[in-house]
Amino acid sequence: METKSDLITYCLTYKDVYEDYPFRDHEWTVIRHRGNKRVFAWIYRREGQVCINLKCAPQWIEFWRKAYSGVRPGYHLNKKHWNTVVLDGSVPDEDIKRMIGESYDLTGDCSKKR
Repeated sequence: METKSDLITYCLTYKDVYEDYPFRDHEWTVIRHRGNKRVFAWIYRREGQVCINLKCAPQWIEFWRKAYSGVRPGYHLNKKHWNTVVLDGSVPDEDIKRMIGESYDLTGDCSKKR
């Protein structure tokens, strides 16, 4: 994945989600669950780079940050639960997709998790 559009297109392949622009700055796109309206992907440009913020299980936060230079603490989000992935070529697409899937699962319908 190389562009903001690539990320949005991929995230929209998940079931019962939609694209939203909740801020005046339309550089920020969020992908939400239709049922609970929770965000699982924050997609934006920052300092000339495309980024995506993704929720992560606490036991995996440091793993991803140590594995790839393009994975950093979540920009403008809780650093214990969110990572920012910078599309700088350092993170393989399959790992980006894996992190997107995990974020989708972690933010989904809470009643299904119980």
